[in-house]
Amino acid sequence: MLMSRVALRRASTVTALAAAAVLAAAGVASAHVTVHPDSYAKGATDGLLTFRVPNEEDSASTTKVQVFLPTDHPVLGVLVHPRDGWTAKVTTTKLEKPVKTDDGTIDEAVSAITWTGGRIGAGQYEDFDVAFGQLPDDADELTFKTLQTYSDGKVVRWIEQGGEEESENPAPVLKLTAGEGETPAASAAKDGGTRSSTQAAASGDSNDSTARGLGSAGLIVGVLGLAAAAFAIVRGRGRSTRS
Repeated sequence: MLMSRVALRRASTVTALAAAAVLAAAGVASAHVTVHPDSYAKGATDGLLTFRVPNEEDSASTTKVQVFLPTDHPVLGVLVHPRDGWTAKVTTTKLEKPVKTDDGTIDEAVSAITWTGGRIGAGQYEDFDVAFGQLPDDADELTFKTLQTYSDGKVVRWIEQGGEEESENPAPVLKLTAGEGETPAASAAKDGGTRSSTQAAASGDSNDSTARGLGSAGLIVGVLGLAAAAFAIVRGRGRSTRS
C-alpha cells in the first residue's frame, strides 16, 4: 500500500512538471518581437505594418524600442502613427541605389524608428503602427532588426535570422509574395485593397495562433492522459496486493 502511494505521488509530480514545461514553451514562443501582418505582395502600396513588442522581464519595464528598416530594399513613404505615452524619432538615410517611382526618383528612405518615453510592464505588450507608401518589388522578404531596452539597462537584440525555431532572438520578418493569388494578402494588395490585405493577413495570424494553441492543448491533454494511465496502473496494483 505504501509503495502504491509513493508511485502515485511520483506520477503526479512528473505530470505536473511536464505540463509546466509545455506551458512555459508556449509562453517563450509567443514572447518574440513580431511584425503583423507577416506577409504582403511585392510592390504593395499604401499599407500598414504593426510591430508587436511584448515585455519578457518580471522585474523591469520596456522603455525603448528601436526598429531598423532595410535600406538595400527600402520601404518608401514611411509614416509613424502616434502612440500615447511614446515619442517616435525617425531616422532617414541616403540610398546607395535610388528608387524610381511614378512620382519621381527617391534617393533617401527611413532607416530606423525609435520609440521612447513610454513603458511596457510585465505581462504586457505594445503595438507600434507604421504606414508605408510602397514596399520593394525586388525582394522575397524584409528583415526588421529590433533593439528592446529595459528599465534596468538590459538590451535584447532581436537581430538573428532563421526564424523562431532556429533562433533565440529572431528579428521580425515580413514575407513578400511573388504574385497575385498566392495568398489572400497578396491578392488583396495587387487589387489595391490595402484594408482587405491587412485583414486577410491578420486572419492568417489568428489561424496560426489558433493552431499553436491547439498544439499546446494537445500536448497538455496527452500529459494528462499519461497521468490517468499511471494512476490506473497504481490503483490496479493496490487492488491486486489487497487481494
